This record gives sequence, structure tokens and C-alpha cells, in this order.
Amino acid sequence: MADLKNSLKHLRYSPLFSSCSSKDLEKIAKAGDRVTFEKGETLTKQGDPGKEAFIILSGKATVKRSGKKVATISTGSVVGELSLLDHGPRTATVVCETECQVLVISRGNFLRVIDKVPALTHKLFAALAMRIRDLDRAYFG
Repeated sequence: MADLKNSLKHLRYSPLFSSCSSKDLEKIAKAGDRVTFEKGETLTKQGDPGKEAFIILSGKATVKRSGKKVATISTGSVVGELSLLDHGPRTATVVCETECQVLVISRGNFLRVIDKVPALTHKLFAALAMRIRDLDRAYFG
């Protein structure tokens, strides 16, 4: 029960889950497994098939694309969701900078949560649209 409450507290930090009710956050937390990754461990490897999404509950991780650091992520960040939606390869490598508490959600559980939590579906679409717009601006100006 303490793990569930702690997971709920950390899920609230995520912009992706900001419009979710406490009941919806509980569904998300129950859909995953809380896992500890040590400093230096890899969450995702660019090019590998994606089988799960990761929600950082605590700690920091580095995101690299083609070996180049592109971001540092922390509490509330979600990685791996694209592979779950399109069955495509991982777009980045993510390595823990510190010990990380992570909620790991499998593809099946992720899709079930999306079906049960409409607010999450809307936020996910908005987040993906924002990424597309950012890429469009970066590429076309």
C-alpha cells in the first residue's frame, strides 16, 4: 500500500498525467511494476524493440540519440511510450545517472490503461502532437 501511495505521489509530477484524477492515477500505478534500477543501468537501447514504457518515479537518467546526449530526465518523465503505440524500435538510449525508482508498464497493460483512462489518451495525443510540432520547427524552421 505504501508503494502505491508513493507511486501516486510521483505520477502527479508527470505532465502526461496532470489531468488524471486520483482514481485514474491509481489505475496507472496498479498497471505497472515498481522496479529499482542502479546508476549506470540501461532502461532502453536505441533500435531495440519496445516491450514496455518506463515512468521515472525518482532519480535521474540521460537520454542519448546516436550516442549524443539530448536530455536529462527525472521524476514524472515517461520513456518508451512510442514503441508501445507503434511497435517500432526505441528512438533513444536511456541510462540511469542515479539510482532510479521506475514504474514499468508492459505493452498490454499500457493499452488497457489507455482504454480505461480517457484523460490519459487525450494527454498522450497532445504530447505526441507537441513532439511533431517541435520536430517540424527544428527541421523546417
